[in-house]
Amino acid sequence: MVTSSIVQRSTNDTIETPPPPPLPPHQIPVQQDSLKHVDQFLDHSHLKPGKDASLLSYSQTIAMYRDSVKRTHNPDLQCDFAVFMIETNKQEFISEAEKILKQLSIKGHAGAQYQLGLLSTTGVTSKKGKPELDKAFSLFVQASKHLHADAALKAGQCYEEGLGCRINGTKAIQFYKKAASQSHPDAMYRIGSAYMNGELGLSKSPKESVKWYGRAAEASSPDALYELANFHISGIPNIVFVDHAYAISLLAQAADMTHAPSAFKLGECYEYSKLNCQPNPALSIHYYTIAAEQGHKEACFALTAWYLVGCVDLLPQSDTKAYLWAKRAADKKLPKAEYTVGYFSEVGIGCQKDPNEALMWYTVAAEHGEPRAVQRLQGKSVNETTEKKKDECIIM
Repeated sequence: MVTSSIVQRSTNDTIETPPPPPLPPHQIPVQQDSLKHVDQFLDHSHLKPGKDASLLSYSQTIAMYRDSVKRTHNPDLQCDFAVFMIETNKQEFISEAEKILKQLSIKGHAGAQYQLGLLSTTGVTSKKGKPELDKAFSLFVQASKHLHADAALKAGQCYEEGLGCRINGTKAIQFYKKAASQSHPDAMYRIGSAYMNGELGLSKSPKESVKWYGRAAEASSPDALYELANFHISGIPNIVFVDHAYAISLLAQAADMTHAPSAFKLGECYEYSKLNCQPNPALSIHYYTIAAEQGHKEACFALTAWYLVGCVDLLPQSDTKAYLWAKRAADKKLPKAEYTVGYFSEVGIGCQKDPNEALMWYTVAAEHGEPRAVQRLQGKSVNETTEKKKDECIIM
């Protein structure tokens, strides 16, 4: 099992039971965009030319779209059309989109003001090619006056970080609360974290923090669900009681939204029986995979250990996949994974033996503070630091 220095599993410990039942609906990952990226443009993928069908080109599609929009005289459709043109990432269409957004913005269209503000942050329409943050800030404030929640959030972030304006925590909170009044989950989450840490001019108040995190969680904020789960794991005197079962349910909700930290924590719970969870290899691998697919380096490394030994009727043993997951974690600068890739490269686990590659990874791991890599570079043999026996798999 995992320790601070090695990850160790024995094939004798493999659970020889019938295949686990299908996962409950709430534990099947939902493929959806992260709620944190509120500034993403609208999805027009259904309108984009396909590679497997004889469809219209971008120019033809836009020409037809343009004609349809002109006939409707609907400002919302015009804004939607402008966003579609921006997504082509072609300057000729972006310039046309900017003109449309400016015309709509002058007429007080909140969506156009917000999108024009986002466009200004990229710098693609600037003569100098640099972001026009002051212009973007002004547009976000204008749009927020028309009750545009995302714009209010952006205005708050501008005040918090000094983007296009002077840093002002009080005004940041005002705009966050304006967005929160329209049930914006990220705004409610930020207010909760500000109360928890005593930021943006707010007095530290765990009670207020829990309240705002609760509101954000009700609005489907995976970050808020994760924070509330941690509160119920350790408890907050006179505010939050310890309830591990409820914490697990909150983590599961967040993991369903592909929240990597929540999924990783659940993977550990079902592997090591944490928080009163019964050992369940199927759920452990399931949640580790959700987190790993989001780029969680510790989850990637956890899958390395699982693939080294496999699990009967569940996960076929694969040195190749173990190496690939270790490599993915190493690429994200996880020291123990860097050392592991060095070891795999030296011994030839899941890859061809390559002393030069091994030396490179040992060096990188040593630079990142991995003590075993330092020992290896000092000449200590692989067999002195680790070994792979017939019935036992050990990774660094």
